[in-house]
Amino acid sequence: MDHSGEKPVRVFESGAILLYLAEKFGAFLPKDHAARTEALSWLFWQMGSGPYLGGGFGHFYAYAPVKIEYAIDRFSMETKRQLDVLDRRLAESEYLGGDEYSIADIAVWPWYGALASGLMYNDAATFLQVHEYTHFQRWVKAIGERPAVQRGRMVNRVMGDPASQLHERHDA
Repeated sequence: MDHSGEKPVRVFESGAILLYLAEKFGAFLPKDHAARTEALSWLFWQMGSGPYLGGGFGHFYAYAPVKIEYAIDRFSMETKRQLDVLDRRLAESEYLGGDEYSIADIAVWPWYGALASGLMYNDAATFLQVHEYTHFQRWVKAIGERPAVQRGRMVNRVMGDPASQLHERHDA
């Protein structure tokens, strides 16, 4: 709930929240109509594609109590197809939406960038051969080096090295 205005505004679902905040604060969403449309298309691409990575590949590859070869193969191939889509797009532009860092990058990086950085699903980055997607790798590195991204990965983190945890987001 956003209680900052005259009337509370309910907003839910990650894509809607990102769009709401971008519009409210006039940030991370291009003003130019064509660039804005491109960024929004990639934002919604993530909303539809992410479940194949997390709920499909991630589940069957890393978490399922029984390893089902067909399921792992099926979702691995879909994840590789998505990585290829990202790589092709990032061969054309610095960021997903174009020349500007946007809510599209903010939505996609925690899933695909974290995968490529080896931050989730055990050895999945090696298994999926993410090093082959060179334009995607450039983007993963650039986004991962942003101070706000590094800090955001720490917020509310409860496992791993205590130096990598920030339990209260308002802490310095």
